Amino acid sequence: MRTTRRVAGIDSSTQSCKLVILDADTGELLHSSALPHPDGTELAPQRWWDAFEGVGATNLTDIDALAITAQQHSTIFLDGNGEVIRDAILWNDSRAISQGLSLRAALGPGWWAREIGVLPGAAHPISKLRWLAEAEPEHAQRLQSVMLPHDWLTWNLRGGARAGVEPTTDRSDASSTGYWSPTLREYLPDLITLALGHNVRVPRVLNPNEPAGHLPGGVLVAPGLGDNAATHLGLGSLVGEVVVSIGTSLTISVTWPNPLRDETGRVDDMADAMDSYLPIVVSLNGARTLSATARMLGVSLGDLDRLAREAASDACGLTFLPFLDGERTPLLPGSTGSLVGLTRESMTAENLARAAILGMANSVAQGLEDLQLAGARCDSITVVGGGARSSALRQAIADLTGLDVAYPQPLEYAARGAAYQAARIAHGTLPRWKRTVQEHHRPASPLSWVDRVRASHREVCARLFLSA
Repeated sequence: MRTTRRVAGIDSSTQSCKLVILDADTGELLHSSALPHPDGTELAPQRWWDAFEGVGATNLTDIDALAITAQQHSTIFLDGNGEVIRDAILWNDSRAISQGLSLRAALGPGWWAREIGVLPGAAHPISKLRWLAEAEPEHAQRLQSVMLPHDWLTWNLRGGARAGVEPTTDRSDASSTGYWSPTLREYLPDLITLALGHNVRVPRVLNPNEPAGHLPGGVLVAPGLGDNAATHLGLGSLVGEVVVSIGTSLTISVTWPNPLRDETGRVDDMADAMDSYLPIVVSLNGARTLSATARMLGVSLGDLDRLAREAASDACGLTFLPFLDGERTPLLPGSTGSLVGLTRESMTAENLARAAILGMANSVAQGLEDLQLAGARCDSITVVGGGARSSALRQAIADLTGLDVAYPQPLEYAARGAAYQAARIAHGTLPRWKRTVQEHHRPASPLSWVDRVRASHREVCARLFLSA
């Protein structure tokens, strides 16, 4: 007979599907498995389900509860029978940028910021709906239901259309769509019609403590949540604690008790998985910036980190804009990575490595500034994700932001956050799981070079991409 209470969390991220099983009382990791997802910005949802099955998520019996988290914004299009009608369009696909801008103009930035919390961009499902109506009208006419990955996986796990199951979601993922209002706590169907030309079915938004249902064996299925909200839950983040997640994307977010209103569109004011808010700044260029730089230099990631630590603090004036996949914040979808300031002195492997590190750290510093300008308090930074393994990057973030940076024990924090939600709902109490900080980074001094680096990145970006 089982003596421990066990819960599972599944994270269907851009790169992979991860399953963790934890002791519900202590948070101790009991089991984990993972499988990769194909690369790209468009994907058949079946590929997510294949990995979901492959990690064992459809065969969990010796647990009390589970929850699913997944990449946000990625959009799944379904017909009236619940069948997928085309490949899903992922969050990092830029095809719908003009449609997002037209939606912004239709109602005005102030309205979107006040009523929805986000200004439509290429990432948001509402923009993808308008793109579908304009680019693929035959698919738009068939479209009867829209889901995000965590909604779709939860629905299918519970039986989907074949079992007549009602699709559900949670407030954190609903708030990323562009047609759900965090303040009103309801969908605005007129926005869907504005984008698509007709209304569609959307998942019912569950309350934070409301289960989605139970599996035949009695396992409770929690509502699930978006991956950014899950990471905050998995860390147990506090109000004012900025979480920098360095995965496929680079996200800078903070738990905040009240809604913010950013009419610039740089901050998406989304909901968290409880009763607060999660203002967030998103860059398309995360850990792959480091891997691409290492590949260019013909070194390992460990050697890239060593080279960056051996370089001059300011990379001898070398400035790297890491817009390798275009950029979402700032809104520069047609931009490319740029390396400026090459001289015989600066043109070394060490300075190139350092410039890449500084480019990413500057994105974090700018995101932090955007959060503060929108009204959030930023007290400290916690960094997670694959790119957070770089000690040179962690220190550069501390130096360029002027804040202490904590690097916790490397864990799958989004999957852990999903398991936390499952434990909270199944057992009716807030789990008291410990967070182990592996390393602290404090801003070095003196930092006379920091202002030069920040100014150089602003000047180069304005000259290359904003002057027109």
